[in-house]
Amino acid sequence: MEMCFQILVQEKRVTQRELFYKLLCDSPDYFTSQLQVNRTIQDVVALLRCSRFSLGIMASSRGLVAGRLLLQEPNEEVVDCSACGSSGHAISGDLNLLEKLILKTDARYIIVVEKHAIFQRLAEDRIFNQIPSILITAKGYPDIATRFLLHRLSRAFPDLPILALVDWNPAGLGILCTFKFGSIGMGLEAYRYACNVKWLGLRGDDLQLIPEQSMVPLKQRDLQIATSLMSSEILQENYRRELAVMVQLGQRVEIEALYFHGYSYLGKYIAKKIVQANYI
Repeated sequence: MEMCFQILVQEKRVTQRELFYKLLCDSPDYFTSQLQVNRTIQDVVALLRCSRFSLGIMASSRGLVAGRLLLQEPNEEVVDCSACGSSGHAISGDLNLLEKLILKTDARYIIVVEKHAIFQRLAEDRIFNQIPSILITAKGYPDIATRFLLHRLSRAFPDLPILALVDWNPAGLGILCTFKFGSIGMGLEAYRYACNVKWLGLRGDDLQLIPEQSMVPLKQRDLQIATSLMSSEILQENYRRELAVMVQLGQRVEIEALYFHGYSYLGKYIAKKIVQANYI
């Protein structure tokens, strides 16, 4: 708390990693690992009933956004996210800045993509021209900044459906659920940035599109995630059924398996799902 006070007095922002190294130098007897610092931050957030950002702790972002979205920081140039190429536009870790962004869009959907490679494929194919959409990825399990921006988009454009494209495995469902319900590990901040995300794919009814040789046996880690998800009271029934099928088959399928039908098939798959309103 003393360190956070110093950060706020100096009007600085630090990442959890930067805070760890500072504490390691100043208080080596108290903090010896990043995990200790992360847990202590959660305790302080719970004690003071505030956000970590209000403590001067900045999110470290991996997220990217692309597609039919115009972003403008106050007194800065407009960023056209459809003109950022396959690499997309990097999401800032400064939550205060993200809150102040001026947002404009003519999109009809927001598509959350689990994997960076799939995001790049969709951005390169400019799927947002075919399906008026905003693409967003956290490159795996979502960080706070990516979740914050998605929540900000959902508030700015409440009529846009948010659709998730994830691998058909327990980890993919876990990523979707983190966007949808929040992260238990975030303590009091767990549900602050939750959004009404719908599951577009991959799902069990897509297995008919996948060659058998593209299916991979579930790993022990998959089964552990499945058990954890099943024990959650907030997991909705149709998600439980999907998870049960994964465990029963003992198989997992990655989005890339759709490339069996050609590299351009992914866009057609998404378009067909959206036209049929085939998401849960």
